[in-house]
Amino acid sequence: MQIRYAIPPSDVPGATPAELRERFLVQHLFEPGKVSLTYSLEDRMVIGGVMPTSGAVELPCPPELASDYFAERREIGVLNVGGAGTVTVDGTGYDIPNLDMLYIGRGAKAVSFRSASGSEPAKFYLVSCPAHKEYPTTLAPRGKANRVDLGSDESANKRTIFQFIHEEGVKSCQLVMGFTELATGSVWNTMPAHTHLRRNEVYMYFDLPAQHAVFHFMGEPENTRHLVMRDGEAVISPSWSIHAGSGTSNYRFCWAMGGENQRFTDMDAVEMGRLR
Repeated sequence: MQIRYAIPPSDVPGATPAELRERFLVQHLFEPGKVSLTYSLEDRMVIGGVMPTSGAVELPCPPELASDYFAERREIGVLNVGGAGTVTVDGTGYDIPNLDMLYIGRGAKAVSFRSASGSEPAKFYLVSCPAHKEYPTTLAPRGKANRVDLGSDESANKRTIFQFIHEEGVKSCQLVMGFTELATGSVWNTMPAHTHLRRNEVYMYFDLPAQHAVFHFMGEPENTRHLVMRDGEAVISPSWSIHAGSGTSNYRFCWAMGGENQRFTDMDAVEMGRLR
């Protein structure tokens, strides 16, 4: 499991593109038959990916967690961005087609992942936060997610937000998670930008066509930087950093937050005139 330490804003202005990528970018999430995990000390999130190709793949408990099993003191959100698959939690199987989500509550001892077809494997993206209370493991189909339509064709940011794990949806201790999809012809997400003093956020871009990229903007509003991102890559956004992007094509991205509260609208708006 990789470790990413918390970074203060003063470390960003002088960083090279390679240093920014090393500190904030999470790559190689989906490798055949493997579990990829990154431990971010921003709100102690674990970001991971599983792509089963032959048989079941078990969720390990890395020694860095200092626990008897992965979810002993944690909750997990799982979004399938690939082919159909099944997640088994303590002997109960949950079928998860593309773009459905599963919430796994604190205390789940055994978690495994399986694809329905090895030729079209599932791609399970997972985000885990510390949890001090148990909530039941719950399947969250896309059709039952809270849908919010935003933006316009004129501003190239027409998009739909699907909220799965949140205050009015699937209950959790602190994890808030869902995804956003951009309409054809729209490329901008999350503009005007904002920050979250009270929580960290992670974006994972997916369904981005080959040979296309997303230019993800980060940093303090008055001193922004960017990362060039590809399909299936995630980026860590500390509480002081904006998180917005523009692609060379439309795409989807999964957003996940953990921190002081679960209020989706708890954000500190940044006026466009502040951006530098």
